[in-house]
Amino acid sequence: MFDKTNKGQVSFEDFGALWKYVTDWQNCFRNFDRDNSGNIDRNELKTALTTFGYRLSDQLINTLLRKFDRHGNGTILFDDFIQCCIVLYTLTSAFRQYDTDQDGVITIHYEQFLNMVFGLKI
Repeated sequence: MFDKTNKGQVSFEDFGALWKYVTDWQNCFRNFDRDNSGNIDRNELKTALTTFGYRLSDQLINTLLRKFDRHGNGTILFDDFIQCCIVLYTLTSAFRQYDTDQDGVITIHYEQFLNMVFGLKI
């Protein structure tokens, strides 16, 4: 992601960008970790995603929590929070390519769906 030359190496400038990226995510995580527990619980996740502009059902919030809760204790760790947010953003962006009228509904064929999902870099 930060290897701008695709040589399998990260330059000093690339490392600086990576450091800023991680630091920005840490600040974001800390902002939503209201109880300073070092992890994000269900309510904190819902608050974060709502703040990011997502209007998701409680059922989907629970699904995301189960998917990204590495230890099965009802919370998400820092790196899993980043992954959750990136996956959600990537899937939403792919969906929006087909949702041309922005009504939250698309009609696609099965192969279009598979091409969309398998073509994602997540």
